[in-house]
Amino acid sequence: MKILLIEDDGETADYVRTGLNAEGHNVSVARDGRDGLSRAVDEAWDLLIVDRMLPKLDGLRLIQTLRAADVETAVLFLTTLGGIDDRVHGLNAGADDYLIKPFAFSELSARVAALGRRPRKAALETTLHVDDLEMDLLGRTVKRQGELIDLQPREFRLLEYLLRHVDQVVTRTMLLENVWDIHFDPHTNVVETHISRLRGKIDRGRAAPLIHTIRGFGYSVRATA
Repeated sequence: MKILLIEDDGETADYVRTGLNAEGHNVSVARDGRDGLSRAVDEAWDLLIVDRMLPKLDGLRLIQTLRAADVETAVLFLTTLGGIDDRVHGLNAGADDYLIKPFAFSELSARVAALGRRPRKAALETTLHVDDLEMDLLGRTVKRQGELIDLQPREFRLLEYLLRHVDQVVTRTMLLENVWDIHFDPHTNVVETHISRLRGKIDRGRAAPLIHTIRGFGYSVRATA
């Protein structure tokens, strides 16, 4: 398993890393919560082993931030905070298991193995692309040719839906239901207005438009051949 250990105590980190590496795992160490959060988001891991009391960003907040960003990597808290309330808060924050220091390495090994046997969720999709347009779903940013494009929340949601259906035709009804959560025809031009605004921000002044109107059917995002 590829494991990220987020632990600021050097002796504990070396002990855990050495032991798990000897069992065939690939363990990397982050020494503070901010670095741990960045690496947990930017890289693919099978398991995170996280201390609760970390510099720069505590472990509880770290896991809450990951779960809010839909990062579903398995998490094992490894901490001295062993009260019932501590364990409840840790599990409610999104951890999958909780082990209290001091601990027996054999128990840590067994818990790591148990988490490794759980069915893995599909890898989280954090970016969407078409041609030179990139959407960062975690950072909530959109760039074209490296240039940042300022979108309103509804425009972002509309573009995200279109990008999730690249090279497909999406109808006005599909957009009303999935972007506006409207399941009837409101007899307004809300879709057309937002498409026009989005097209102005994404395509205006560009040689190759990405948002195409399919007359009589709807809209499609695709690279221009």
